[in-house]
Amino acid sequence: MNTLKNQLDTVSKWQPYAYSFIRIYLGVALFARGAYLIMHPEAIYRLDTIAEMHMYYSYITIMHVLGGFMLALGFFARLSAFLQLPILLSAVFLIHIHEGLMMGGQSLELAALVLFLLIIFLIFGPGPLAVNKY
Repeated sequence: MNTLKNQLDTVSKWQPYAYSFIRIYLGVALFARGAYLIMHPEAIYRLDTIAEMHMYYSYITIMHVLGGFMLALGFFARLSAFLQLPILLSAVFLIHIHEGLMMGGQSLELAALVLFLLIIFLIFGPGPLAVNKY
């Protein structure tokens, strides 16, 4: 029993960094999504039938690549989160809301989670493992 408590105490010392690990993971995921959209521009057109979607293609890809990279590093993380909010708000409330919850692709749930995390990082900042801290 004492060994388990010691192990939990050891892990608990990393607790402040867990927040940063989530930010890093989210940034890398957004970067990867942006890179995918650059290589496969037709993917964004499959998301919805909004005729003007092509106008936003550049903004979406640049913000995911550049913003994801900045978010992963913790470099102007709040600005990066803020600039990605319109993309995720649109994804949740204009595109994926029609699919509903618990569908096979889980696009609504994932987009809502990313939106929620971006709002958290916008409000609370990047955490202890951030370039801006150094």
